[in-house]
Amino acid sequence: MAHDQTTGAGATSDEAIKTYVMGLQNAHALEKQAIQLINRQLERIDHYPEVAAALRKHHAETEGQIGRIEAMLHELGSDASKLKDLATQMAGNLAALGHTVMPDEILKNHFANCAFEAFEMATYKSLIAMARTTGHAAHVPMLEANLREEEATFQTLQGMTADLSAKFLQRIGAGQKADR
Repeated sequence: MAHDQTTGAGATSDEAIKTYVMGLQNAHALEKQAIQLINRQLERIDHYPEVAAALRKHHAETEGQIGRIEAMLHELGSDASKLKDLATQMAGNLAALGHTVMPDEILKNHFANCAFEAFEMATYKSLIAMARTTGHAAHVPMLEANLREEEATFQTLQGMTADLSAKFLQRIGAGQKADR
């Protein structure tokens, strides 16, 4: 059942708008975390150029996403939260570090990347609803652009899961280094 999401009790209240701004700040921090995860993984990938190519492509997209979020925050008279950005970047580095000791590091990173992309997609779907509900429909195209990139990356990653797993096992079977 469709209804006008730009109106309703409290939809444009100061609290609702503050919550939307906080959501954008959280998304900014999430994308900063993604950059750290990607960078750490790219530093370690040795035998999986297809994974490295997908990560490099998404790194460039993520930089664009950060720029779009910053533009929306600026328009709302706000900025990214430096504390949130720092905390999530540290978390991203620690998460990537956690997989480095695993004999199947490439697979663990791949599974985590798929989960991270799903989290980002949910984040952008929520922000799109918030933008509409708080009267910031002009932000929807930028948020939808971010969502489309996350969906495409998710599909790319999902599409390589079987081949990546098989290649990992083939490398092990051939006595080759397979972890990264």
